[in-house]
Amino acid sequence: MYTCRIVHTYPHDPDAFTQGLEYHDGYLYEGTGRYGKSSVRKVDLATGEVLQIHHLDSKYFGEGITIFNSRLIELTWMSHLGFIYHLADFSPIKTFRYPTEGWGLTNDGRRLIMSDGSATLYFLDPETLEITGRIKVTFNETPVTQLNELEYIRGAVYANVFQTNYIVAIDPRTGRVTRWIDLSGLSDQAGVTFNPEAVLNGIAYDPNTDRMFVTGKLWGKLFQIELVPAG
Repeated sequence: MYTCRIVHTYPHDPDAFTQGLEYHDGYLYEGTGRYGKSSVRKVDLATGEVLQIHHLDSKYFGEGITIFNSRLIELTWMSHLGFIYHLADFSPIKTFRYPTEGWGLTNDGRRLIMSDGSATLYFLDPETLEITGRIKVTFNETPVTQLNELEYIRGAVYANVFQTNYIVAIDPRTGRVTRWIDLSGLSDQAGVTFNPEAVLNGIAYDPNTDRMFVTGKLWGKLFQIELVPAG
């Protein structure tokens, strides 16, 4: 079990219903949800200013995002449809379909990794977008469900557990949860304690400086954190 130390606090758009979060080449990229309000955006980390934005059609509920080979790839919730954009300007390249709901998305440099709210992670070919494999996520042989936003960090898949204050680290070879991270108290710091929709969601990682960032839906703050053993 781990908890965290806050290293730095940054501003975050309190109207952003955060569904996906990425750090890439000095900027944050964020996917937001809700019908009529879903978007993908490029954000200045230091100020929280939205530098570039693409709004989805109101019939789509945006979900997880990942960046792969200068493309931004986005899921939608229940439409079974994903979007691929040029990272430079968010101009559309193509769409793709998948049979499950779309929740979180990340990649390990070779494969896309997707969650659908269950205890299953799916592996997708980044070129064909076809599902090539799957694993069941467990802790002490018990399935861990509600896996939401994903980030690949130092060989492990980190996942928000929806509607909780926990992030789990998952071994992508076995599906076993190797650590639990309790981030209770961060929502208080973000000032959203009494909003049931404003749950922890959003993990980003800068591999060049080993920085980890987290935020939540409708949070006015984004935190750079350092993991520390609990107890």
